[in-house]
Amino acid sequence: MLSGLLAPWLARRGIHYGWAIAAVTFLTMLATAACIGLPGVLIVPLRAEFGWDTGAISGPLGLRLALYGLVGPFAAALMLRYGLRAVICTALLLLMAALGLASFMTRLWQLWASWGLVVGFATGMTAMVLAATVANRWFTARRGLVLGLLAASTATGQLLFLPVAAWLATHYGWRMAVLPAIAACGLCLLLVVLIIRDHPGELGLAPYGETVVLPPPRTDARHVAWLSVTALTDAARSRVFWLLFLSFFICGLSTSGIMQNHFIPLCHDFGMPAVAAASVLALMGACDFAGTIASGWLSDRYDNRWLLFWYYTGRGISLVVLPFSSFSFYGLSVFAVFFGLDYIATVPPTARLTAQAFGRERGSMVFGWIFAGHQLGGALSAWGAGVSRDLLASYLPAFFAAGVACFVASVACLGLRRVARPIG
Repeated sequence: MLSGLLAPWLARRGIHYGWAIAAVTFLTMLATAACIGLPGVLIVPLRAEFGWDTGAISGPLGLRLALYGLVGPFAAALMLRYGLRAVICTALLLLMAALGLASFMTRLWQLWASWGLVVGFATGMTAMVLAATVANRWFTARRGLVLGLLAASTATGQLLFLPVAAWLATHYGWRMAVLPAIAACGLCLLLVVLIIRDHPGELGLAPYGETVVLPPPRTDARHVAWLSVTALTDAARSRVFWLLFLSFFICGLSTSGIMQNHFIPLCHDFGMPAVAAASVLALMGACDFAGTIASGWLSDRYDNRWLLFWYYTGRGISLVVLPFSSFSFYGLSVFAVFFGLDYIATVPPTARLTAQAFGRERGSMVFGWIFAGHQLGGALSAWGAGVSRDLLASYLPAFFAAGVACFVASVACLGLRRVARPIG
């Protein structure tokens, strides 16, 4: 196993093996996020080829986002039960199969089965819960920074592949647009097999920032569903859980659901070509990468409640102002910078508050349920924006409503009490 050779080689150079785990996890989340982000490029081509309306296409895309979140709590329990490597490899294999089969679809039910069901399930196994599990197991120091890096990979992967996919869809057809994501998943599968280990104790290492080597936790023989549901029922007694759930529900409603799926069709309605609109989203993804890493750094140093307040307030202002923009490439680029810096900056402080309140291992499962709220919000806005487009002939009411909801999340975050107990 390459990890047995790489860990001591890195240690001799003063590099903890946790950084190698984080690097492979980053690439994996980047690739799987590209799979979930691709339909934003495909809505217009699918409408043109099959005659499906926007609402019909948005249904399976909403299911994909809902499963992306709902699988998370159970994925955390699966990682506890079977290990990181087994869960990640299964997810990557499912994604490669689903994208390959989707390129042959000719019926709407096939969109529901491939992108709605299988892609939603598989990406949920490598979503933010994976980031929280890796950060909690392998890092004590710099945990917020690692969460920021891994969270950035998710949003950036959803947006960064879009210009390439849009170019391929425009020049060679939408079926060719899935090939880069399939290739990226194949590369990550190889890296996961060679490098990922489940726990630092397997290599005789302490988590980064600690000196005591902890043995790997015993495999819990209890049913995976029972572990996840028990974590939820215990957490549901806490006011902290419900406030974080509500704020993260609005986070998903205002980002992945509406922006990732409907921003390109929105720009198309105002006469902007798909490649140009995808380039704006790619700029947003680049700014998100910087903003989320900065948020991880800030979450290690400042009150996470106030960070969330300012993040949601800034996002709400951006979305409320968007319907009044000229939808020029320059104007949207300015919007992309401000919105991108805040796109998923909420993840590090939300994950840290969850771990502080509910502990190291249990906190990953609880965060999975909170992230499920994020994706339910995303599913609602993915479907609702499509319905808005069909019934009102405009996406703008949906974008405006998402901005107003962000102000509600800001107020909810101020209701969080300071959590004094350290992560552990």
